[in-house]
Amino acid sequence: MLVTQLPPKPDYLRVKLRRRLQRIGAVALKRTVYVLPVSDQSQEDFEWLAREIAADGGEATLAQGLFLDSETDDRLVAAFQAARSAEFAEIAAASRHERADLDRLKRRLSDALGLDHFGAPGRPDAEAALDALAQRLNAPGGPDMTHAAEAPRGRTWVTRIGVYVDRIASAWLIRRFIDPEAQFRFVAPKAYRPEPGELRFDMFEGEFTHEGDMCTFETLCRHFKLTDAALTAIGEIVHDIDCKDDKFQRPETPGLRMVLDGITSAQSDDDSRVARGSAMLDDLHLQLSKARK
Repeated sequence: MLVTQLPPKPDYLRVKLRRRLQRIGAVALKRTVYVLPVSDQSQEDFEWLAREIAADGGEATLAQGLFLDSETDDRLVAAFQAARSAEFAEIAAASRHERADLDRLKRRLSDALGLDHFGAPGRPDAEAALDALAQRLNAPGGPDMTHAAEAPRGRTWVTRIGVYVDRIASAWLIRRFIDPEAQFRFVAPKAYRPEPGELRFDMFEGEFTHEGDMCTFETLCRHFKLTDAALTAIGEIVHDIDCKDDKFQRPETPGLRMVLDGITSAQSDDDSRVARGSAMLDDLHLQLSKARK
């Protein structure tokens, strides 16, 4: 069990905690108490998360024990199964989409299977849907993965209001390298209902968002096969600022964080933040490109 207490501000700490818990497959026992089945991996996952919480000014306590009533055990098992079953259903549904990305869905299924501790229903359906997708992609005259990753044109791209590093950088990436005619829409996620044809990024259940330990910028680069070394470097910088895990530790990261903090402090309008951030990222991309020649 992981018992948490976060400071009231900044708000992103709760978002960060929720994302981490989803990635490791934990479920809530109470509002601030989360559980995983006992294993070495579960202990390691919670220990790392507890360190992150403490580093962000919160408190975290780890415990291991047994519930005296079987009802609580049954409820938690059902919660684990429901979470994985929903994931399997989403994978199966996504596999039937005309422009489904087979590689991405395979990775997603592999991650879900690693978190399926109690044999959740839906796994056979997800696996069958992926098999059917693979057959469609390999069929004569069928779509191939190059086509599936073709860049859209003139689409409306939707993300959450109050953009910061990952959303600013992703918006720049979209308009500069993916969809030059992109239109952006910034919405309050709780009241938002997607419109037909919209593409969501860095949003819960969005078409392009965090995958595994990748931030949205990295997800977009992988999906659209953007292998430019300078873009990879920017993705590493954005990852460390957004995910706060110091995975890459590039020397440019603290400076970019300060510039983005300045932009968001000076600009309350999301379009202005994206415009200012994009100009800065244009210059950074040019400099990183020169440095690698």
